[in-house]
Amino acid sequence: MDEDAGRVDTSHWRAALQNIVSTLITPDQLQWKGFEHEGAISFYIQRILGAIKSRWARGLHDSSSSARKTLAENVISLASHLNQFSRHESSLLGVATALLLPLHKILEGPLTGDTIPARRETFKALRIIFRDHPADFQSDKPPPVFELLQRGFMDKDRSVRVDAGRALTELVNLHARAIDRGCRPNEAIFMKIGILLDSNVKDVVKETLLITVGAIGCGAQFELLGLVVFCLITQLGQRNHTLKGLAYAQLLEIAKKQKKSPYALVSSYFSQVAPFVVCRKLTNPVLIFETCRFISVHPRDFISATRFKTLPYLFANCEGKVIEDISKELEEKIATLFTSYPLEILTHTFLLHGPGQTNGALRFITQLLSESTGNNITVFSLVKSFVFQLVATLLVVGTENEERATLATDALRKIERTLEDETRERVLADVDLPAFLKTVMLGVVSHLNGMLQDYHGKKSFSLKKQILRGLEALIIQIGPSVHGISLQVMATLQTMLVPELAEVTLTTWYTFLSTLEVDDVVPHIGATSAAVVCAWSVLAPSARELAEKCLRYIVFDVPSNVRSDTGDILNEVVDFSHIPELSEIHIQLQPLRIRDPSMQLNKILDRCSSHNVTVAQMALAELQNFMRNNHASLIQNLAVGDAFDSSIGRIHSTLFQIVSRHAGVDSLQGLAFECMGILGAVDPDRCEIKSNETRMVMRSNFEDDQEAVLFAMHLIQDVLAGAYQSTSDIEYQTQLALTIQELLQYCKFTRDLVSSRSTISVPMQVRNRWNSFPKHVLEIITPLLDSRFKLPHNTLPQLPLPIYPHQKTYREWLQLWTAYLITKASSDTAQTIFGPFRWAVRNKDVGVSHHILPHLVLNILASENEDDTNGILQELSTVLHDQVAPDSLSTPDKRFLSAQVVFMLLDHLSGFVRVQRQETTKKPEAKKSRVTLDVKRRQEQLARVDSVLSSIDHELMAKAALQCRSYARSLMNFERQIVSMRERRPPPPGQDFTPYYERLHEIYSHLDEPDGMEGISTLILSPSLEHQIRQHESTGRWTSAQSCWEVRLQQHPDNLDFHLGLLRCLRNLGHYDTLRTHVQGVLVRNPGWESALVDFQVESAWMIGAWDDVHRIAANEHHKGASMVKARVLLAMRAGNLSLIEENLTRARLVLGAPAAASGLSGYRRAYDALVDLHMIHELELIHEAVCNLPPSSQGRKSAIVTLSQILSARLDRTLPTFRVHESLLSMRRTAFSLSSVPRPSITSQIGQSWLASAKIARKAGQWQTAYSAMLQAQHSSAPFSFMESAKLVRARGEPLRALQELENSMHILGLVVNSNKLDLTRDDEQSKRMKAKAQILLARWMNESDRYEASYVLKKFQNATELAPEWESAFYHLGQFQDQSFRNLPSDDKSNRGLKMNLSTIQCFATAVAFGNKFVYQTIPRMLTLWLDLGEYKKTAENSNFQRINAAIANSIDSVPVYKWFTAFPQIVSRVGHPNRLVYSVLSKLILCVIRGYPNQALWFFAPVVNSTKTNRQQRGRAILNQLKNDPAHAGSDLPGLITNLHAMIDELLQLCDYPIEEGRKTLSMKRDFPKLFQMRNRSILIPLQSSLTVNLPPVSSMNNRDKQHNVFDPSPPTFQDFYDDIDIIYSLARPRKIYVQGSDGTTYMFLGKPKDDLRKDARLMDFNGIINKLLKTNSDSRRRQLHIRTYGVVTLNEECGFIQWVPNTTAVRAELQKYYNGKNAFPTWVRLSDVTKRIKESTDKEAAELFVTKILPQFPPVFHEWFVDTFPEPSVWLASRLCYGRTMAVMSMVGFILGLGDRHCENILLDGITGDLVHVDFNCLFEKGKTLETPERVPFRLTQNLVDGLGVTGVEGVFRIACEITMKILRDNQDPLMSVLDAFIHDPLVEWEDEARKQRRQAKDATAAKHGSDLRQWAKTVLRPIERKLKGLYSPANLTERTYGGITTRAGGQEEREISISNLVQMLIQEAVDSANLGKMYPGWAPWH
Repeated sequence: MDEDAGRVDTSHWRAALQNIVSTLITPDQLQWKGFEHEGAISFYIQRILGAIKSRWARGLHDSSSSARKTLAENVISLASHLNQFSRHESSLLGVATALLLPLHKILEGPLTGDTIPARRETFKALRIIFRDHPADFQSDKPPPVFELLQRGFMDKDRSVRVDAGRALTELVNLHARAIDRGCRPNEAIFMKIGILLDSNVKDVVKETLLITVGAIGCGAQFELLGLVVFCLITQLGQRNHTLKGLAYAQLLEIAKKQKKSPYALVSSYFSQVAPFVVCRKLTNPVLIFETCRFISVHPRDFISATRFKTLPYLFANCEGKVIEDISKELEEKIATLFTSYPLEILTHTFLLHGPGQTNGALRFITQLLSESTGNNITVFSLVKSFVFQLVATLLVVGTENEERATLATDALRKIERTLEDETRERVLADVDLPAFLKTVMLGVVSHLNGMLQDYHGKKSFSLKKQILRGLEALIIQIGPSVHGISLQVMATLQTMLVPELAEVTLTTWYTFLSTLEVDDVVPHIGATSAAVVCAWSVLAPSARELAEKCLRYIVFDVPSNVRSDTGDILNEVVDFSHIPELSEIHIQLQPLRIRDPSMQLNKILDRCSSHNVTVAQMALAELQNFMRNNHASLIQNLAVGDAFDSSIGRIHSTLFQIVSRHAGVDSLQGLAFECMGILGAVDPDRCEIKSNETRMVMRSNFEDDQEAVLFAMHLIQDVLAGAYQSTSDIEYQTQLALTIQELLQYCKFTRDLVSSRSTISVPMQVRNRWNSFPKHVLEIITPLLDSRFKLPHNTLPQLPLPIYPHQKTYREWLQLWTAYLITKASSDTAQTIFGPFRWAVRNKDVGVSHHILPHLVLNILASENEDDTNGILQELSTVLHDQVAPDSLSTPDKRFLSAQVVFMLLDHLSGFVRVQRQETTKKPEAKKSRVTLDVKRRQEQLARVDSVLSSIDHELMAKAALQCRSYARSLMNFERQIVSMRERRPPPPGQDFTPYYERLHEIYSHLDEPDGMEGISTLILSPSLEHQIRQHESTGRWTSAQSCWEVRLQQHPDNLDFHLGLLRCLRNLGHYDTLRTHVQGVLVRNPGWESALVDFQVESAWMIGAWDDVHRIAANEHHKGASMVKARVLLAMRAGNLSLIEENLTRARLVLGAPAAASGLSGYRRAYDALVDLHMIHELELIHEAVCNLPPSSQGRKSAIVTLSQILSARLDRTLPTFRVHESLLSMRRTAFSLSSVPRPSITSQIGQSWLASAKIARKAGQWQTAYSAMLQAQHSSAPFSFMESAKLVRARGEPLRALQELENSMHILGLVVNSNKLDLTRDDEQSKRMKAKAQILLARWMNESDRYEASYVLKKFQNATELAPEWESAFYHLGQFQDQSFRNLPSDDKSNRGLKMNLSTIQCFATAVAFGNKFVYQTIPRMLTLWLDLGEYKKTAENSNFQRINAAIANSIDSVPVYKWFTAFPQIVSRVGHPNRLVYSVLSKLILCVIRGYPNQALWFFAPVVNSTKTNRQQRGRAILNQLKNDPAHAGSDLPGLITNLHAMIDELLQLCDYPIEEGRKTLSMKRDFPKLFQMRNRSILIPLQSSLTVNLPPVSSMNNRDKQHNVFDPSPPTFQDFYDDIDIIYSLARPRKIYVQGSDGTTYMFLGKPKDDLRKDARLMDFNGIINKLLKTNSDSRRRQLHIRTYGVVTLNEECGFIQWVPNTTAVRAELQKYYNGKNAFPTWVRLSDVTKRIKESTDKEAAELFVTKILPQFPPVFHEWFVDTFPEPSVWLASRLCYGRTMAVMSMVGFILGLGDRHCENILLDGITGDLVHVDFNCLFEKGKTLETPERVPFRLTQNLVDGLGVTGVEGVFRIACEITMKILRDNQDPLMSVLDAFIHDPLVEWEDEARKQRRQAKDATAAKHGSDLRQWAKTVLRPIERKLKGLYSPANLTERTYGGITTRAGGQEEREISISNLVQMLIQEAVDSANLGKMYPGWAPWH
């Protein structure tokens, strides 16, 4: 106010004020002098008002009329004068209160005619006071003015009454403008007006009041208009027609002014009008008649339309007669009237004042209802029926105002008392309201949420605010116990966090959080922070303050008061660093979070997996930022090498899970697709993507209580908890809560498990089960431990069977069938578990139904109810027939999804069969009688289920599966059909398998199994054109496929599919000009095909740069294909419109990612093309951002482009290495770079490099023309070093000399080949130097291979490369390799001199190479060691100075080369520990010490046989090395000395166990009793010697970067010895091996077989050999794609005589499985007769032997092995995967066995893995062609008998097996050196059997030469290993064949002629040799060649 005063002339204003006041307080006088200068004006005015109050506390000084008028005028003047200063502080100053005093005095005394002007002036003054000083009247204690106004209304003079009415109008409008006070003051005024109108005052007074009310109504709005309308409506029942007519006229005038019809005017206020009017229906019928006449509605219609407003009032006020009258008029029973609006009636009733009125009304209501229905209805039952809705409504009502809050609270107490025992009498104050509300809180929240979600009609935002405040009131009343409904509250709050409701929602949210116990807040931290941050951008400032308050509470207050780990809690908080207003919280939060990037990634992925959509979305945004900005390099390093980090697989599995789970949530899917693009289309063969799907098979069919409890827990954890947490549908959430509650009770889980105050003891088994739940599940289900939901008992209606045809949608069928089958569950336990699901399965979410249906079906089929079984079979058959029916009425979605359910059911049943068969073959451990009964019952159940599966027609299943794209199932059934047709005897005439083979070929093409296609192709004599197309396309032969399509188009030019096939070929070949021309031509002839061809059209347009065409095509919004969305992104980028770019990128991701969402996690390969598209879109964005933001400087631009190039290169390397994938990405990159409007050399260079990459991949794919075209484009773009690729292309096409010449000429032209000994290294950057070095290496290698150049000249080229790239691994490796090759080619005489220099150079080069990288570790390290150690054994050589330098080079490399690289050859190093040269041994021992120090846990197991060796020298040296380690002061504080002591103490005990003498007949030993020391060595943290734990994992990148330094070469958490089982099993055999059981620290049980008197070094080295082969198989893309591998296992050699072998779990011998099937078929041949045949074969020629074998033996043993796969793996996808694993592992081991000369492959030494199908070979005693020296020599290179071939399926050895053999053989031959280096250990640490053989030869020797040869063990070993080396070179001659032709190569008797054989020919020779009937017939009978 003082600021306002400063803007006017204060002195003038004060002077005028003094005059007015002086007149007003006459005769009093105010001393103005002095106080006018005191302080502020407000103080000045207070003094004046004080004087006025003092004066007018007395009466009038002059009571004349004129004096009164003057006084009123002075009041008006003073009111106006004080307006500008006191308007805002009027209520504080009390201006209006002071001015009202003289006005009261004016109206005192007789109202004579001469006082009329004074009275009128008085009401004018009153109106001005209202206008200028409203704050007084809007305060909490306004001055009383209505009495003053009432005197005006009662005035005899009409003009006075009118003025009073105007003043009243001003006052009413004043109150209406006060928004914060509502309409309560006006309600009070109109109540008084109503009283006046209903009183006996004169009619003229009423007339004035009605006119005044009408005037108010003309300008009124909202509540005030309602008061006016109600007031006037009440007067329509007046007996005075004038007043009634006046009220009517006023209403009409108001309607006119408001521009509303009379009905519209009144209908808005029916809630006030209708009860008043209808209630007086009987006492004042005129009122309802006139009201209805005014709104033009019949009274009956009015009553009907307003009964929802009137009935609550009538019932609550016990208006029985009116209710009866209404019942008659509406022709409805009273009970019907009540049930129409029970909630409203009861709410109104309980809101009545006092319990008496409520009780009376309730008794009245129940009496009426009882009379109306004829039933005895009690108050209790009535209230109980509506308790949830009633409480919810009252909570909302209580938020209106304080009065209503009090009434609502009392009403809640009344409800609680009503529902209590009626015998208890308590006053309302004694009611425990929180306890009552706790019992009903879930139902109340459900109803509140339903109101908020508009389930019961649309609600306004103002009402929703009230509802949210009601929820807050409930939370406050309940207190911390609200955690029981915390998920429901959170779901409600999250859905209500919208701008219009944000403030009240956040207020309620904070109340909720602060009400909970802090430990109960923790589960909601993530969801709260996610919701707040997600909504932040749309929140108002006030709402943001509340949001920040919530965040501060969960970030700071909660963690400081909880018992959990603060770091874990705070990592649940989403990232909000992008919000400036929250920066303070973010800064304080960061130090408390996990900082390790890998751990951060795992935490983010955990949150991404949340069922809460908001949490998942915010976590995805964080993941996107993490992968793209914060830690892009980490992601890049995780996805490199031959096997990606497991985190990559987890990222992809999480993203696939999200897009599958949250289908339809575009924002979430868009983020997930963007993250997929950032990660890229990672190669599935290098990345393990695990499925999180969990399934359980009930073995006992609910007859085992323990298993049933575990099943119930499985349902809670894996099905219900996630659905319960994720749904926002409160009704569904309630149903799920009820189901969880019932299952918790079944499992005997109670509140005592979590209550600290409980005194009840919980059984340990129950507690352990409870604790086995994951943390997030416990957080969800704990509140439900004490919930009290009631299970309704509704029954299903009678359903027509089968159900499928009668339901329109898949969801309806699935849910209804599941609900129906629940009623058919076959046991009490099953009914108890499935019963609570009856309502949960009927919700819109089908997930629960989908999960429990297979368990239900299995339960029913395993029982004995034939009707139910037939019903299920009928349902399944109906669905399958619908798939193949041409006239099906079902929608495609229904058919497809329903078929998937049927297949899922059959898989589950097959899984049950598989498990039961495995169980029944296990050895029983319980009592015989009980076991017999149990086995019998299970066999019966197995037979019933198996018969159901067998009854389904295979051909129908195959066709239906093919129709539904369930290809593995279709393949399985078609193959079974073919097998059954083949087995028919005699075969039907004219039987043709070709149609079936064609189907198989088609299926294999869909499965993307080209090997299978290749195998099928060999069975088809005359392949169709369609067949050839499939074959060509699957193998990438697009040119051939193009030719086939062209032929088809010549035959059918108007077939769209044929045109699409041709276009697909052209696109994959990169022939975009041809493609564009073809599309244009086709569209001219067939314009209607545009939508089908538009993707090809637009892609070809942008590829050739026809942007006008692209723009024209993309303008059609109807086209939304993959190419179209890419085109729109390109156009937006070309235009540079950032907002349009972002918009189109978002749309593109949703379109391109859709196939990934549809395929699910198991369909990663099927969705790979979609991932490539997402990968491509991200690269478009990367390139556009980089090009648009290039730095201004040329150096900066170059650096930015180089960085981008490195990123793009890494991204390409992580994709599937196929031409199609790489070329599509490279072509899009070129398009992206070409979008730049400003030509820059760096960008042109990138385009050229891209063309070079395209040429390279096309060359490797054998697409010469494409490669040549790309090469021309690269040269046109001036791509540097393109000449290298050009030369490689020439060489690849079979012209090596021309390639060499072209390469050399190009290098001469570019100045890369110079005669000077020095190279200019000054002007090139590192990349250019590296490329020049590559050129030098390439030139040198080709020169060397051509044999046309001097070795010194070639050597110089290699040396040039090392000078150009002094830190490049490959340069030094190839230089060293050349030196080593040169050494091997030297004459023997030169090797001791020149050769030693070459050896030195080789070792120096290899040492340098291995220090700079890992690519050639397995080539360099073993060769370095072999050269060094071999040379050191010769005294003369060791004395040479060059050898001293070699020794020094090795010593130096120990320090420079990372330890783990030496570990790769540690077995080879250990084998040389007895080296005779002391200088060499000193370096060798240093190397051994270094390795053991670096990796003691692993290395000590390899070193154990040295320490315990039977050879004194080896043992002494081994113990000396260990003593040196233990006594080294540097290790005094480490664990190493203790580890050495403990490990070797354990090894000593294991040796005792192996050597322990065992009596005949003993079957077990006791670990505790017989080996107590070993048993006590538990928990020693000693590594379990598993093969996986002892194998080095090389880092995939250079060893010079940080990635290598941090790389875990071994599993960071390998299993250690946790415990030993007491039982030791003795295996029945000659050596009596003993089997021990070890409990690992990872919880897994490992088994080892101790073998006494057996030299296991052979097995151990073979495992090393196989381990290296596995690594080589992983590095090759072809073998990696096929997942070729050898199953290895741990072998621990304790010394030369005994050791332990890891027991291979889940395996059985092939013989045992085959024998089981033959026994089942009663195939028991007469062994005497069989023996006779084998004797005849032995004495026969090969031809005769073959005939006897085929005709006499094989017919007795028909092949049965295919049945094992069907029985063991009945699920089709698992069947296919297992059979592929079987075929490929057999192929790999066949080739490896051939190379190693592995024999004795009888069916006991070959195991089958019952989980994966792998073939596992054991017992490698017969190695190195030993089988050929047996009494009956082995004649086959490996086992490939009829049953093993039968297991390969219809294709036999063709396809999968053959191709795997060829790939394996190629890899073995390409890596001869590293493989031979492993076997090198046999030479220097020979086997015991070789020593025995040498001694035997010495004894039998006839001359000294023979004796000398026999005693030279090393020479012996080299002789044994020489055939392996020859085979690896491709030299082989099958010695047992007289003359055979393989691939055009003829080998004659004895096989003396050996030559290098191509891989394919060699494989063909070996296969023919292995299956040759003569060879098999001549095998030893115990080998069982017929099996």
